[in-house]
Amino acid sequence: MAPLIKVCGMTEAENIRKVEQQGVDMIGFIFYPKSPRCLCEIPGYLPAYAKRVGVFVNESKESIFMYADRFGLDYIQLHGNESPEYCRSLHNAGLHLIKAFSVSLPKDLLAVPAYNGVCDYYLFDTKTPQYGGSGNQFDWSLLHHYNGPTPFLLSGGINPYSAKAIKEFRHPYFAGIDINSRFETAPGIKDVERISNFLEELNSK
Repeated sequence: MAPLIKVCGMTEAENIRKVEQQGVDMIGFIFYPKSPRCLCEIPGYLPAYAKRVGVFVNESKESIFMYADRFGLDYIQLHGNESPEYCRSLHNAGLHLIKAFSVSLPKDLLAVPAYNGVCDYYLFDTKTPQYGGSGNQFDWSLLHHYNGPTPFLLSGGINPYSAKAIKEFRHPYFAGIDINSRFETAPGIKDVERISNFLEELNSK
């Protein structure tokens, strides 16, 4: 089965429309003020076919509900130090969650099981001083220490030359990939041709 494709950090209406036309599964909008890809206002076009994902870092629940309603979000991606209890309360309110974890050592996966049952997906990203967006890839072999049951997306430094490695990656809970900075012409603006060529290679036999 082809992996899910999530394109994160989009900001501009026509760019969103063109990326969606490539057949991606999810488009992510960052609502973290310190991000260079922060979405400050509703763009003139929001995805009609791809799922809409809102990315938050240590945000209040009230704020998340407001954004979820205003932008018609399908998923809430949590990229901060949100606790399992916090995630459970959002889950119980009917929101679909993606919880991000930064990985550089096997011990970084020890916190993950506490979130089982309240997240639709996990997202494993490269550990950085900031919250994601490093443009660097972590050692995917560390994920052999993860044994489920929640499916996950791979993130962190995936670039136009990563297709071969993704096709060779094997894990029973691997669901898809998250691409961002390595497919940009400027922060928040994606290179549609680069994405199109990458997806073509990823889907080739």
